[in-house]
Amino acid sequence: MQAGLGGGVRGQAEGNLKGPCVYAVKIIVMPSSSAVADSTAPTRSPLLLTGLAWLIPGSGHLLLGRRGRGAIVFATVLAAFLIGALMRGPMFHPGGNGDLLSRLIQIGGFVGDLAAGLPYFLSVWLGYAPPDSAGHAADYGSKFLVAAGLLNILGIVDAYEIATHQKD
Repeated sequence: MQAGLGGGVRGQAEGNLKGPCVYAVKIIVMPSSSAVADSTAPTRSPLLLTGLAWLIPGSGHLLLGRRGRGAIVFATVLAAFLIGALMRGPMFHPGGNGDLLSRLIQIGGFVGDLAAGLPYFLSVWLGYAPPDSAGHAADYGSKFLVAAGLLNILGIVDAYEIATHQKD
């Protein structure tokens, strides 16, 4: 017998090449990356993940077993919040007097501050309330505080999409 391609046997007898040729081919199917990620990720409630991811930045990814992403989200949100606080950026407060646009800006900034989660609540609880002063540093500081919340919202959405198997 003669060995053919793929480990099959060609021919019926030794030296007899006439007749049917049989080839056996072994096909190996590799699972897609999403199948691997789905099997390793623990099943968690998406609402629980979004709530915890909002309160503690990066915790949603941590519960999903994505330690690297969780650490990156935590570090970026905390760094942006600390930079804003060190620049003495004032936090936005809902309400106040002014026209409709000014009130919308105040409410949007408040939602951005609030979206930072635990860093926001700790700073308010510890009494962080710098006066709203004119100057570049304080203005940029308030933008960093809002940016921390917006970064946390991106982390929350990412954790939710991973938990609901919409992305890897």
